[in-house]
Amino acid sequence: MTRLSLDAVSVTLGEATVLRDVSFAVAAGEWCALIGPNGAGKTTTLRAIAGLVTYAGTVRLGADDAARLRRRERARRVAVVPQIPTTPRDMSVYDYVLLGRTPHAGYFGGTGASDDVATAHALDRLELGGFAQRRMGTLSGGERQRAVLARALAQEAQVILLDEPTSALDLARQQQVLELVDRLRREENLAVVAAMHDLTAVSLYASRVHLLDRGALVASGEPRTLLSADLLSETYGTPIKVFEHDGQLVVAPGRHAVRL
Repeated sequence: MTRLSLDAVSVTLGEATVLRDVSFAVAAGEWCALIGPNGAGKTTTLRAIAGLVTYAGTVRLGADDAARLRRRERARRVAVVPQIPTTPRDMSVYDYVLLGRTPHAGYFGGTGASDDVATAHALDRLELGGFAQRRMGTLSGGERQRAVLARALAQEAQVILLDEPTSALDLARQQQVLELVDRLRREENLAVVAAMHDLTAVSLYASRVHLLDRGALVASGEPRTLLSADLLSETYGTPIKVFEHDGQLVVAPGRHAVRL
């Protein structure tokens, strides 16, 4: 089942076209990685899907044109995990995760039993039940990122958008967060679209990869097909090595030869 599709999506900011005719689809249970150099259009693509920027073309959520959905309905279907999320220091973890229920709230803004159930479920899935009354400001970086993911899960959206979800974490916490996302994707049948810089992680977790450069979609494919040294070196403008170790792809930068 297709959860999300883009058809010739373009974004113009001021006089600059920062995204041009991008088209792809994401099925339920699929992890789609957006890769490319800085300024390639990865974050802009996520913002277009979420309806946070004006775009030309069509974004569909299931069979529905997202542009025709009310903002609240679109928010019910798409959850966003930004690169630098806003996490109020004095808010409890429970109340922060409960914010994910905002698109489901009634016209008077109140929450009900179903919201408490969804929040408790999200806390449990991210192993945060014992942190419910902790203040966000007391959490470690990894714990805070788990709370951000719990908020997205409480939203009960079909599509999860991640913008560099591990950029501020150490190696161990990066692995923990990626494993959590992967588990949630499989068990909740979510469509995950993630902008990622770590290409080795892309090879480990993504089921499909879209390579962007200067706002255009350069190539799409499965990780083992798309992550080639020649294509990546040309697109990123620097030597990149791709090799296999213990049955897994490893993507690493090479070195330029410097003449003295």
